Amino acid sequence: MKIIGLTGSIAAGKSTVAGWIRDLGIAIHDADAAVHELLGPQGAAVDAILAEFGPDLAGQDIGSHDIGSKEAGINRQALGNYVFAKPQARKQLESILHPLVRQHRDAFLDKHRAMAAPAAVLDVPLLFETGGDAVCDHIIVIYASAATTAKRALARAGMTPAKLEAILASQMPVDAKKKRADLCLDSDLKPEETRQDLIRWLAAINVPMVGADQAQS
Repeated sequence: MKIIGLTGSIAAGKSTVAGWIRDLGIAIHDADAAVHELLGPQGAAVDAILAEFGPDLAGQDIGSHDIGSKEAGINRQALGNYVFAKPQARKQLESILHPLVRQHRDAFLDKHRAMAAPAAVLDVPLLFETGGDAVCDHIIVIYASAATTAKRALARAGMTPAKLEAILASQMPVDAKKKRADLCLDSDLKPEETRQDLIRWLAAINVPMVGADQAQS
């Protein structure tokens, strides 16, 4: 089974590319979605995070109004605001989350190997930063200009210039990522151009795709 890493800086357009890949019938493990599960009600990371950072970061359990419990999960926006203002806190959070995300990823890969899937994609914002590229046979980096990514990121709820700066500082520079990629996709191009570049590359490495002939027509 070919393992393909998909990464890029914040707001580079990675979610759009991931959607195209799903539409082509290729399974994707979404690291962000795994984190949301880990931080949600009954999530595997909740107890450790509340113990490390305190009950004020718990979410609100609508049913029981029980704040500060495992059932309530984590207030992700409050947690993000807290750790990106404190580099040491971010490292502590990563030490909790990254091993759990790797376990989640490995279970996904084992499942698809058992299904004899020809390929699977790992959608990971911090692929290089966490060493996740070591398990990949190929890597796709999606990128856009600094102006484009800033505009997209600042349009997100809860994002501020200071938070964006802290997030970018925690990520490998995009030029360094591009040098380590097998495919670089420019999301400043028209979407269909970028999509066709993706399809041609997947065909070149012999990844079966659903509807690829129609997509290229």
